[in-house]
Amino acid sequence: MSLMNRMGKKPEGFVEEASLNAVEARDRVLEVALANFRSSVVAWSEAELSRERTPARTVRQRGWRLAAGWALGCVLVAGGVSGGVFEHQQKVQAQRAAAAARVAQQQKVLAEQRAKEEEDLLANVDSDVSREVPSAMEPLAQLMTDDETK
Repeated sequence: MSLMNRMGKKPEGFVEEASLNAVEARDRVLEVALANFRSSVVAWSEAELSRERTPARTVRQRGWRLAAGWALGCVLVAGGVSGGVFEHQQKVQAQRAAAAARVAQQQKVLAEQRAKEEEDLLANVDSDVSREVPSAMEPLAQLMTDDETK
């Protein structure tokens, strides 16, 4: 044994043979692991490259189908809403026409009543005018006609 071994000290650049073999073994294990990893990455890449892809046209068609579906849905909703608004407007116009017809009927009835009242008034005026003597003086007129006949 050397003096350094007896003292338990080792020179600075000194590496034991056993630790050197452990480091080399670790390096070999690391190289094998990296080689396996590399080969798996290469295999995965080749598998992805050989896999059948969806053409961009199909994606575009799907986009257009989606847009067309939304557009058709919007058209249906707009048609339903406009149909409801149209139906409501038709009902309102029908109610207005019915109300106008009722008002016209009422005005017609009132005009007929006024015409009848005017006819009655004219008949009274005609009867008053057709008399020779006013009704208030009729007893006197009867006396006078009786005197003439006697």
